[in-house]
Amino acid sequence: MRRPVSLLVGLLPLLVATTALAAVVEHTFIVQNLTLNRLCNRQVITAVNGSLPGPRIRVREGDTLVVHVFNKSPYNLTLHWHGVFQKLSCWADGPNMITQCPIRPGNKYTYNFRIIDQEGTLWWHAHVSWLRATVYGALVILPKSGHSYPFPKPHREVPILLGEWWNANVIDVENQAIATGALPNLSDAYTINGWPGDLYPCSQNQMYKLNVEAGKTYLLRIVNAALNSQLFYKIANHNLTVVAVDASYTKPYVTDVLVIAPGQTVDALLAADKDVGSYYMAASAYVTAAGLPFDNTITRGLIVYGGALSTATPLRPVLPAFNDTVTAHEFSSSLTGLKDGPHWVYVPRTVDYGMFVTIGFGLEPCAPNKTCLGPMGAITSASMNNQSFVPPTELSLLQAFYSKVDGVFDSDFPAKPPIEFDYTNASINSDPSSLFAPKVTKVTELDFNSTVEMVLQNTAILGVENHPMHIHGLNFHVLAQGFGNYNPAEHRKMFNLVDPQIRNTIGVPVGGWAVIRFTVNNPGVWIMHCHLDAHLGYGLATVFAVGNGPTPETTLPSPPADLPKC
Repeated sequence: MRRPVSLLVGLLPLLVATTALAAVVEHTFIVQNLTLNRLCNRQVITAVNGSLPGPRIRVREGDTLVVHVFNKSPYNLTLHWHGVFQKLSCWADGPNMITQCPIRPGNKYTYNFRIIDQEGTLWWHAHVSWLRATVYGALVILPKSGHSYPFPKPHREVPILLGEWWNANVIDVENQAIATGALPNLSDAYTINGWPGDLYPCSQNQMYKLNVEAGKTYLLRIVNAALNSQLFYKIANHNLTVVAVDASYTKPYVTDVLVIAPGQTVDALLAADKDVGSYYMAASAYVTAAGLPFDNTITRGLIVYGGALSTATPLRPVLPAFNDTVTAHEFSSSLTGLKDGPHWVYVPRTVDYGMFVTIGFGLEPCAPNKTCLGPMGAITSASMNNQSFVPPTELSLLQAFYSKVDGVFDSDFPAKPPIEFDYTNASINSDPSSLFAPKVTKVTELDFNSTVEMVLQNTAILGVENHPMHIHGLNFHVLAQGFGNYNPAEHRKMFNLVDPQIRNTIGVPVGGWAVIRFTVNNPGVWIMHCHLDAHLGYGLATVFAVGNGPTPETTLPSPPADLPKC
């Protein structure tokens, strides 16, 4: 629902006619139990407004989004607006105990924020425990009225949300893993727009179908909303032209396969230029953790041309092998930003704060008189720079930072690993003392408008893996990425300082590294964390606390009066 923010009275008619008024886009989200039939089972899930995925939100750049959330579920709840900058509205960002306390069952809260300097495909999801397995939806930001895309206008825009499904209560799955210290049970299916597709039991008629007209072009707004799986996505006999990632425009990039990490989005143009018929779209896992089990199923949907015979057998795409890192890296490293396109941001050339941060798995000691099922009889954990992050329990980090409350967090998160080692060499696992990371609540305090360059270095502790790292409240430039240990003398020559891709989530290459650079021009508290929930809680996370700028326009306002209390 859209209504004017304000009316401009007494201005010249010409000015009124040519000025695009921002709007307030208002939604009501009722979060409660929903029973669905999937994979021969009746399963109760937590959902928004009785649908999976939840409601699609459409706004224009400059609009204000207001979402009234009524938590009628049995669980604590927060919502995160994944990729939204939240300029001067950090209170609305949503991560549990980082920027707010949870909305308790039976309570309500209203998220209220403006969409500033962004357009493209983002999404929203729960940010408490595993609820985002079913509490999620697309957030589409259109250009301002009178503005156009930097590519020909498509005939239609289509959201494609990739997800995971468990034949179980996902909170029970999470709690079981926490109790045992082992990795959680695998999902039973992948989904496209909530449907598993015809390769699963009892699912012949539970498949997403997109009808297209020959000769038309469609903008697919693709979101990986899966909890724990990076995914290959492909359409039989069709190429896709990538035009944006994470709501940042790219130079058009033609490919027959996409690789999307959890949290990432891809905008891709699909030209319906093939023979009239039916074609499968499909998604399957890209897996990098050697030796670990994974959901090796395939979800499928249909693309059906107008006039196609209903009896025709759809063409099938040939998906990459589950461990095809060559294909994954080629896609991820080939994208470049659309320099001087809408909302383009030049790479900052000076760096105020440099960080070298190791990321990966680790262990937590098993409590006395308890049996743990993780490696070495311990609890599976994760860390950054040998610090395993834990959120506070009595007060959110943002409230503590804003109100200058002592004792909630420390400000000494290390800017480099406490011990240097051969990061991607598996011999590190022969030293048990290197596998255990202390549990801490540490942040990095940064001056407003300072620039950070961060090397994200994968480690071989308990095995290498591609880690999708997501930062809240900001975008970053991806300067370079590669395999092995980062070597500044060699790898700085690879930096793209002209037109790098801009993202809010990056899949750090398996057994490798990535260098990102960003400017913290947004006061507040912003978490950076791995978007794989198999890491059980935050763990693989760190937090940036950004001070106010020099003017009222760069100062974080006081918290909303109805902000949930802990």
